[in-house]
Amino acid sequence: MIDHGIALPHHRLHVVPAVVALASPAWQRDVWLDPDQHEGLDYTVHVLFDDFCDADDPLPWLGQSLRTMEEVELMASLGTAYGAVQDAVGADARDEEYLASPGWPAVVTAAARLAQVLVANDHVALGKLHEAGYRRPLGTEADSPEPEEGAS
Repeated sequence: MIDHGIALPHHRLHVVPAVVALASPAWQRDVWLDPDQHEGLDYTVHVLFDDFCDADDPLPWLGQSLRTMEEVELMASLGTAYGAVQDAVGADARDEEYLASPGWPAVVTAAARLAQVLVANDHVALGKLHEAGYRRPLGTEADSPEPEEGAS
């Protein structure tokens, strides 16, 4: 996969939605608290702290799944906010307890700011791909024939 600014763009495909989920109280209530859904806070935490980044120490992920120092700093802020809630409610607390914690709004706020920056930076990278001549989704060039001249 070609990307401007990161070595592990497939990792970022997990990081961005996880941050967006943390930024959305409606999503948290509708999905995380629904026993029929498979996604929950635990999944999101594993994405951001274990599998595709480390919100407690995001600097090593610069150039990997994070594009800029601003993203690193905002991810660290998110890690700090989440850590404060986890310390308050306990690591084994249910999702409902996290969401009801007085510190949870700080997690949502930190995630919302980070989500805004992640998406804006992805748009910049997409623009660079376009400027570099990519006009179709990556990986489809061989599968998509050029339109015939005069065809609409």
